[in-house]
Amino acid sequence: MIQLQIKISRSAFELNLDLQLPGQGITAILGPSGSGKTSLLRAVAGLDKNPEGRIQIGAHIWQDTHQGICLPTWQRPLGYVFQESSLLSHLSVTENLNFGLKRSLMSSNIVQSDATQALLASIELLGIGSLLQRMPDELSGGERQRVAIARAIAMQPQLLLMDEPLASLDAARRQEIFPWLARLRDELKMPMLYVTHSAEEVTRLADHLLVLDNGQVKAQGPVSQVLAQVVNPVVVGEDAGALVSGHIGAVDAQWHLSRVDFHGGAVWMRDTGLPVGKAVRIRILARDVSVATSEPQNTSIQNQLQGFIQSISPDAHPSQVMVVLKCGAEEVLARVTKRAVDELALQVGMPVWAQVKSVALVA
Repeated sequence: MIQLQIKISRSAFELNLDLQLPGQGITAILGPSGSGKTSLLRAVAGLDKNPEGRIQIGAHIWQDTHQGICLPTWQRPLGYVFQESSLLSHLSVTENLNFGLKRSLMSSNIVQSDATQALLASIELLGIGSLLQRMPDELSGGERQRVAIARAIAMQPQLLLMDEPLASLDAARRQEIFPWLARLRDELKMPMLYVTHSAEEVTRLADHLLVLDNGQVKAQGPVSQVLAQVVNPVVVGEDAGALVSGHIGAVDAQWHLSRVDFHGGAVWMRDTGLPVGKAVRIRILARDVSVATSEPQNTSIQNQLQGFIQSISPDAHPSQVMVVLKCGAEEVLARVTKRAVDELALQVGMPVWAQVKSVALVA
């Protein structure tokens, strides 16, 4: 586990956190500007002046105010990836990577042979072997970030910190780098703290979600649970919805469709060429779900899930409510009008059918 007890007081801002986060996978840190996301990363890295509290990564204590422990940044085995790649412009990709490797050897007990193997592995993992002889100004934004990430993980850190690593990239370059970040998450065992403003990055990459607001924790937990909450929702408006993990259960070649099976049912979506058995994440938006009190017949909406109403809560507009449907192990959100709730006499605990008009593959 990652244990973070951090208190930072400023004249107009206070960060006050007491957290236990998973020791592997990506923990996304979401929140508005000024909520404390980057301050949290800087405190963990030892870059912020005199934060109070305790920072422990697994069995390793990096800071404990009460015990008088505060390791300087260079003694904390971490990698840090910023919004900009921070590559040295006068050095080639190989020279940039070797420069990072030398600094890693100077500040750790890693032996040369292990460090070299780690660097080669990071080059392979991020797919940058063909870029090694290029200069930074010859790379696309996505390629520069891949080099920066490879440089960070080559140091074999216990923790990888990523501060909006895709913020400076255009939409095309973000799509280019997403698969590499997913591979990084799936193949490395090190935990990652990933600051972002993007709901797309959260749904595609995160395992765990921490939401900050004005220096305080607004919500945290497995990403699917936090995104589906309707009390103090993290995502409001048209983008509110459920994140569901499943796998490709079947492919209908005639109609170019794939079926996604999960604990609670199955839905069809456009075939994207993924093989049967492939693990996927899908997003079902609340605006694309309707509720029926009996099994629908003679309808063009072919995705239908059986479940029961778990909760009915006010939505942003007074004419609407958010209905949480429990379908097996999954929660699905439906945005319906109050009039529909009244006319159908919808109540918590009632068995219903969810009609899903559209499904989005996110990962």
